[in-house]
Amino acid sequence: MQRKSAQDFDQELLILFDAYVHGTIDRRGFLQAAQKFAVGGATAAGLLAALSPDFAMGQVIAKDDARIRSEWLQYASPNGSGTMRGYLVRPAGATGKLPAVLVAHENRGLNPHIEDIARRLALAGYMVFAPDALTPLGGYPGDEDKARQLFGQLDQAKTLEDFVAAAGVLVNRSDGTGAMGAVGFCWGGGMAHRLATRLPQLAAAVPFYGDVPAATEAAKVKAPLLVHFAGIDDRINKAWPPYEEALKGAGASMEVHTYRGTQHGFNNDTTPRFDSAAAAQAWERTLAFFAKTLRA
Repeated sequence: MQRKSAQDFDQELLILFDAYVHGTIDRRGFLQAAQKFAVGGATAAGLLAALSPDFAMGQVIAKDDARIRSEWLQYASPNGSGTMRGYLVRPAGATGKLPAVLVAHENRGLNPHIEDIARRLALAGYMVFAPDALTPLGGYPGDEDKARQLFGQLDQAKTLEDFVAAAGVLVNRSDGTGAMGAVGFCWGGGMAHRLATRLPQLAAAVPFYGDVPAATEAAKVKAPLLVHFAGIDDRINKAWPPYEEALKGAGASMEVHTYRGTQHGFNNDTTPRFDSAAAAQAWERTLAFFAKTLRA
């Protein structure tokens, strides 16, 4: 089956889907509003299905790929949710200690796509840890709609502490070099920004189309930033300029890229919003940035 792209959908429908994905409207609201785009035999439910993730189509590295070693770890988060769980992946043939990358998922918990992202990073030569923010609510449920509903029930202050605790576990592992970066997507992009304000030991942060902290937090950022934006993403992009000015005023090191014509989520290759050219360029830049900041 040929993969659909963003160009196959009306831009207003894509904006509507973004509002649904991020909780501004519910499923019923999306289906009602999407009805006007259901032409030529299509249905609103069919449009939603076409826009939703296809994890099998987007998988790059299989779970049982012999080139990686993976395991699920529980870790303590005393200032957050108590006991958390995450996915740890390393290259199978690694000798010696590895630099580390913490991966922050989108607003659905640790789904198969983000697990795959962790495996891709492991094959690039990193020890990678991807926590599941939904652990206190039973973990990623295997259903994106249910995952979004559960995500809205999280105490975000505790969830931040859960990721801070995960970073502590990762950076202190005996098989790591002590150098650690963070990358996040959508909600996780916002988490990568926030970790940069909380972790003095963080050596690099790469937010993909994430929301930003308050401008007053910018002075706490010590890690170099590589920031990726979608070109068509007003919800996220409008908040960036004041934070960028605050970062500049604080002397932060940052590299910022906006990918013209792309949608929010352009790196997620399980949905039609995926843009292969932009995703490849952003990924190449991300790996080069981690190589410079974590392997020096």
